[in-house]
Amino acid sequence: DVQLQASGGGLVQPGGSLRLSCVASGFTFENIDMIWVRQAPGKGPECVSAINGGGITALYADSVKGRFTTSRDNARKTLHLQMDNLKPEDTALYYCATIGGSLWGQGTLVTVSS
Repeated sequence: DVQLQASGGGLVQPGGSLRLSCVASGFTFENIDMIWVRQAPGKGPECVSAINGGGITALYADSVKGRFTTSRDNARKTLHLQMDNLKPEDTALYYCATIGGSLWGQGTLVTVSS
C-alpha cells in the first residue's frame, strides 16, 4: 500500500522536545520532496518545514525556525521532525505529506502544556 505513517506525538512541557517520525511505504521515497504540516485547534493548516528528496535542502516557517529540524533517512524511508524548545503555540496535529499534497499521513498530536 502507498501510505505515510506518522508517530511520536505526545504531551510535553514548554521548553521540552519531541521527535516526530513518518514512515513511507509503497513509493520511491527518495525521489519525493516532503513536508510537515500542522493544524492547531481552530486554525488553518501551516506548513512548518519542507525537505528535498536528497535531504540536502530544508526550509522552515518563521514560527519554528531555529527550533525545529527536519531530516530524512532514505534507506529507512523515514522522515523526521525534531522539535526543541517547544511552546504552547506549537500545540497541533502534525501531518507528514508529499510536497504536492497527494499523500498524507494520519496526523500525530503534539500538546505543549505545563
